[in-house]
Amino acid sequence: MLFTALALTGFAIAQNRTDSDFRLALPNHRGQLRWSAQGFKVVQSSAKPNGREIGIRGKDETGRLTFLGFLFLVSEQAPLTSTKCLENALPPEKKGNPTLKIIGTSENTPPGTLPVSVVTYTAKDTSGKTLYMVRGFVATGDMCGDLEFYSNTPVSPEDEDVKKILASYRLDESYIPKFNDVLLYAQTLYETHMYKAAAPVFEMALAKVDENPGPSAKTMRRVVTDQAGMSYGMSGDVAKARSIFKKASAADPDYPMYYYNLACADAEEKNLAGARNNLQKAFDRKANVIPGEKMPDPTTDDSFLPYRNNKEFWAFLEGLHAQP
Repeated sequence: MLFTALALTGFAIAQNRTDSDFRLALPNHRGQLRWSAQGFKVVQSSAKPNGREIGIRGKDETGRLTFLGFLFLVSEQAPLTSTKCLENALPPEKKGNPTLKIIGTSENTPPGTLPVSVVTYTAKDTSGKTLYMVRGFVATGDMCGDLEFYSNTPVSPEDEDVKKILASYRLDESYIPKFNDVLLYAQTLYETHMYKAAAPVFEMALAKVDENPGPSAKTMRRVVTDQAGMSYGMSGDVAKARSIFKKASAADPDYPMYYYNLACADAEEKNLAGARNNLQKAFDRKANVIPGEKMPDPTTDDSFLPYRNNKEFWAFLEGLHAQP
């Protein structure tokens, strides 16, 4: 794998929420979908490479109820309504699964909010087991929010937990995406190996990183810069990755990973003199790694493995960790 990835675990990106507040936003479009669901934990995230859809799956503590939440754009059918979103979603699903049976529909409009169209239905899965669904749609302009609850046991909009969550369900059309929203979208793409799509979104996050001033701002800038450069590198655009890391090392010359990843770019371009120079700079600064981060072992890095038969270069790599 080209370049060495940093985990974002421990940084403020996970869901831009408290333990019970779930929020979804697109990286470059006004609007935020949000709801509160006490006792639920996110188990899966997804994002489209075109920047037009983000989703999460969450499960409650008992395992009885699961939600799927999506925010997406449907520009060709704007202006959207909650009813139009519902009517666009269910027919294709019914076509794909003829066992889908609608039990009832309703519309709920909390004061000062957009209408929510709710549908209750059942369908059999591939094993023949019946699933019970409650699904709420909310929309404005070219945006649609879709929040679905499903269970192996009967569930309805009047169930206490579902009713409470639906009462908190909102689509804020005036919301401007913030740093954490953009970073979450980029990292979701990255974790599903859509590096080419993730790279420019990480750059968008970099442009907003100063929205979170404080002791962690410098650390976050380093992490997001690494993710942006690595995304370009892993998608094959080594020149763009090099440009990002060179600019970052000039602005923040003490951080070792910028030089390490420049060395990876050198190795990809068969410039072993450059790789050696940048690796030495990286290990000279190894005391400046982010807390919890460790310097990589270049002898196990795919960028350098093609040169393991170069005795002089390989001896240099092996000696790096032995340096004080």
